[in-house]
Amino acid sequence: MEIKINHLQHIGIPVSDLKVSEAFYEKLGFKQATNSSFQHHGNEGRMVMMKLKDIIIELYQLPDAELVEIRNRKDGHIDHITFDVSDIDQSYKALKETSIHIIEEQPVFLPFWEKGCKYFNILGPDGERLEFNQIL
Repeated sequence: MEIKINHLQHIGIPVSDLKVSEAFYEKLGFKQATNSSFQHHGNEGRMVMMKLKDIIIELYQLPDAELVEIRNRKDGHIDHITFDVSDIDQSYKALKETSIHIIEEQPVFLPFWEKGCKYFNILGPDGERLEFNQIL
C-alpha cells in the first residue's frame, strides 16, 4: 500500500455561528480563502476556509436543525484533520485494500475551491476522523 500524503491540508472545526467565528479568526490574521454551501441530511450548511500563510482552517456551520449539539458543548473540538493527496482515487483504492475502516463508499465531490474537491474519511483506532482530500 502506498499513499502519497503531501502535507496537512486543513483542520475542520464545527461552529455555531459562522460569521462570528470568521470574524474571530480574522482577528488572528486569517483571511477567507473560499466559501461554499453544502448539503447535510438534505439541509443546507455553510463553510468558509480561512487561510494564514500555509495554515488552513475549515469553519463550517451545520443546518439550523443540527446546531443543538454544537451549541450545547462545554468545550470546542476539532472535527477532523485533513491530508492533501495528489490522487484521491488511487489513495482510496490503496486504503480499500487494507483493514482500515473507510467511512464513505467512494470519494465524495464537494463544490469547495474553484473546481471543487473530492474527499473520503477513515477512522483511527480511537475513532478520530482523518480525511484524505484532493483539490481539483
